[in-house]
Amino acid sequence: MAISHNLGFPRIGAQRELKFALEEYWRGAIDAAQLQTSAAELRKRHWLLQREHGIELIPVGDFSLYDHVLDMTVLLGATPERFGTEGTSALERYFAMARGTATQPALEMTKWFDTNYHYLVPEFSATTDFAPDTQALLAQVHEATALGLRAKPVLVGPITYLWLGKAKQGDFDRLSLLPNLLNAYRKLLADLATSGVEWVQLDEPALALDLPVQWLDALSDAYAELATGSPLRLLLATYFGDVSAHARRLKRLPVAGLHLDLCRAPTQLGAFLHDYPSDKVLSLGVIDGRNVWRSDLRAVLEQIEPAQRAVGERLWIAPSCSLLHVPVDLAQESTLDAELKQWLAFATQKLAEVNTLTAGVNEGLEHIAATLTDATEARKARAASRRVHEPEVERRVLAIETASIGRAPFAQRQLLQRSRFKLPSFPTTTIGSFPQTAQIRGARAAYKRGELAESAYLAAMQAQIRDVIARQEALGLDVLVHGEAERNDMVEYFGEQLAGYAFTSHGWVQSYGSRCAKPPIIYGDVHRPRPMTVEWTRYAQSLTAKPVKGMLTGPVTMLQWSFVRDDLPREQIALQLALAIQDEVVDLENAGVAMIQIDEPAFREGLPLKRAEWQRYLTWAVKAFRVASACRHDDTQIHTHMCYSEFNDILPSIAAMDADVITIETSRSDMELLSGFGEFHYPNEIGPGVYDIHSPRVPDWRDMERLLIKACEVIDADRLWVNPDCGLKTRGWPETEDALRNMVAAARSVRMRMKAAA
Repeated sequence: MAISHNLGFPRIGAQRELKFALEEYWRGAIDAAQLQTSAAELRKRHWLLQREHGIELIPVGDFSLYDHVLDMTVLLGATPERFGTEGTSALERYFAMARGTATQPALEMTKWFDTNYHYLVPEFSATTDFAPDTQALLAQVHEATALGLRAKPVLVGPITYLWLGKAKQGDFDRLSLLPNLLNAYRKLLADLATSGVEWVQLDEPALALDLPVQWLDALSDAYAELATGSPLRLLLATYFGDVSAHARRLKRLPVAGLHLDLCRAPTQLGAFLHDYPSDKVLSLGVIDGRNVWRSDLRAVLEQIEPAQRAVGERLWIAPSCSLLHVPVDLAQESTLDAELKQWLAFATQKLAEVNTLTAGVNEGLEHIAATLTDATEARKARAASRRVHEPEVERRVLAIETASIGRAPFAQRQLLQRSRFKLPSFPTTTIGSFPQTAQIRGARAAYKRGELAESAYLAAMQAQIRDVIARQEALGLDVLVHGEAERNDMVEYFGEQLAGYAFTSHGWVQSYGSRCAKPPIIYGDVHRPRPMTVEWTRYAQSLTAKPVKGMLTGPVTMLQWSFVRDDLPREQIALQLALAIQDEVVDLENAGVAMIQIDEPAFREGLPLKRAEWQRYLTWAVKAFRVASACRHDDTQIHTHMCYSEFNDILPSIAAMDADVITIETSRSDMELLSGFGEFHYPNEIGPGVYDIHSPRVPDWRDMERLLIKACEVIDADRLWVNPDCGLKTRGWPETEDALRNMVAAARSVRMRMKAAA
């Protein structure tokens, strides 16, 4: 009989219970025991939900208080030495690594492959030791088995774990750590074997990348060693891309099963079915764990059928990857448009789809006929819906000409802009958002519920803007922002004002730690019915003589951080978004706004995992940004912001975007990320972040001065801006003002140094 299983489930809870428990713990409102009790209750609820929906093998160890890669670091006993004295408990050290402390910056954070989930980067040195502590994982296994569940522990595989880490304290080959790391994994597996589990899932998504041959050879050696003498059955799980190039190698590994992502790479199945070993199960990821559209179950069953013939009872059926990347339950959406709702499936509904497919394989199509018909009709209704297609939008996209999106050369624009703004060297600014206080959130929620009149809401937001402008002027910032009090989210806010978007009430997904996003859903052609930000920015500019940046989200980020329709090429949707943003840019210019920031933090996130596919993506992504930023006047200064990504290998494309100023996150890497911009001779102006906004730690002005001096070593001083790593939405006002005050002091100190040295 085919078996249904799941690779992972959302951690945050249907009502974001984990988020609120974490934030209560960090505030001191609950203690560690209460936090752990809340976590245990969530795990139990999620496990039982999966069993109720027919999942036979339940993932254990996929739940995390902050990040599953950080959990592996702790599980393997690889906590960096610099955190050894942070806090008096293991939990305090755990959160020290995640969030930083007064004495130690947090671990570097970056994107988990091409998703909007952020993981904490393991730190390695030549002397890194691994001393696994399996107590916490075994406790979770016992929790699950006590409920009568068939538990399948989930671990990040050794090759992916090493690949995702970074060498610190000297340059060395991370693969030199593999022998000791494998010893740690063998102990983990030995301890799990004593807990009564049969299967362990080892996730190796790094196989979807272009791994060097020595890493692939290491994979073969590693799994040969892990399988030797172990009574456990290992499922090697790949996802996020095509691994057919490694089919022969993977089929020869001494593991008991392989998992393939057939949503991202449906054509790879054939490479594995040929001579598939008779001693291995084959797990097919056929329900999309990355998007919210309901599956065409008949088409999926046709996709499964060749594998069913080839492997028979050794067939497993699952989502393509962990369901971490989708919301928990569509049933909560009581206000979502009824027509649209029937087109969707969240994590809970995807479990039901897996169960339906498994029943169809095992019992025949007649047993699931009604469900198949319902799914087919929903797909047909979506394809035929008039609300999906707008001929005028399609016409505008086809009419885009490369010649119409160019600007004067940067050097010419730079002279005009410097004449217009007359800013000092090392101009100071922020990325856009300021603290979203309870007062702001309360007013916005009351307005949405109809409890606050529009005039009262407008007055409340204007009062917040006045306060933010006054605070920035008092701090001495050179370029101001309006603070974004009216915005719930940098994507959702804009999507709410664009045609072709839909929104959920409870469609939250985890971004990192307690930070959650509620991605909107692009279901149809996108266009802008009316201006979105002009009045807020115009009002802010009326309060000050200093320039106020207009703040927009770029087309690639709008695309990446939404759930995107799957019936059009992504590049076409990006250009629809770009035209909508271009309309806003023109209106901002006409309103007298002289600086416009078009944020693209997801630009690199959209990069395909295979290098051979990069150029096609980069071509249309750059084009979309240039369409969006095609302003009418060369003395209008276009800014963009990117964060928590590696940029060195795509710097030519970032330069081709031709923003006048780019701001990036660099503080967690101690300006390491800036070195590539210097080596590349990045031509335009750049603002490397000088402090980490994701940590409650307020850095001393001397720390920021040191970073600025390091920046001057790789970038010409007259092209440098001074700013935080990212927006300040999640911080409180006292720490925000203290940090910005120190940032301004650092900029002034460096100006004086440069003047004295001249």
